Amino acid sequence: MTQPVHASRKRETFTAFILLAPALAVLGTFGVAPMIYAGYLSLFRYRYSVVTFSGVDNYRRAIGDENFWASVEVTAYYTLLAVPATLMLSLATAMLLRTIGRGRGVFRTAYFLPYVTSIVAAATVWRVLLNPQFGMANALLEFFGLPAQAWLLEPRGILHIATLGYVPIEWGPSLSLCCIVFFEIWHSAGFMIVVLIAALASVPRELEDAARIDGAGRWQTAWSVTVPMVAPTLFLLAVVGVIGAFQAFNSFYALTGGVPDAATRNLTMYIYATFYENQQIGYGAAMASMLAIALAGLTLAQWRLLGRRVYYES
Repeated sequence: MTQPVHASRKRETFTAFILLAPALAVLGTFGVAPMIYAGYLSLFRYRYSVVTFSGVDNYRRAIGDENFWASVEVTAYYTLLAVPATLMLSLATAMLLRTIGRGRGVFRTAYFLPYVTSIVAAATVWRVLLNPQFGMANALLEFFGLPAQAWLLEPRGILHIATLGYVPIEWGPSLSLCCIVFFEIWHSAGFMIVVLIAALASVPRELEDAARIDGAGRWQTAWSVTVPMVAPTLFLLAVVGVIGAFQAFNSFYALTGGVPDAATRNLTMYIYATFYENQQIGYGAAMASMLAIALAGLTLAQWRLLGRRVYYES
């Protein structure tokens, strides 16, 4: 009996490998190979047509580069603001849509439309709305007697503006960065809403009914029963959201016109400018490699710290 079982497992393993081979080939060609090549490029210094081996000098340069750490700070602010806000808004919206009978598909489509809309087209509309001279945002502020803002051109911290100068100007994210965060929430929430609606559809109604019979209110039932049941989906979306936030490029490039200031220059924009515009190939590759290593470590930390708290239904 042992040999046939062993042979069956071999056949299953071979079949699985054959089925996964195309995906592994694509991932290796367009994912792993470029990462390895970037690591190789980061060990050299490129000056015009002269290439010299520099070892880890590019990494040392990044550690001592104030602009690099400033871009890391912008990326951290963006991640801490965009990911939790998008998750909470998406979960609340999905739970509300779950209670709707007719018209749920219409609302689901409406929320999903921004996600499938071209970022460049959507960013163009947002730039018009946030234009300091003739944008609708400032028109609304003036209608309510509030001062106009520079929005995407405002490098001052939002806490400094909100407290009328009591908070130092360099504390917290800038108003321009917050505008990009709001755009990303608007653009990405539709995807998370659709995924969470599918996850909520698998939550047994019997558990929620039992909680209500035991005296739990609507919010207590949602927090104690519904949210734990969709925790695996929330955790997956959180991991994917953090990775996407650290790699964010399109929204920054489209909203800033490709020329961000220090307040909106995240890490990927800084790497892009270093690699392509300044032609510092080795240094740009070194920062890209550091970003890949940081993302791998951050993802592992999320799985270790938060993954154990997630309940997976057997």
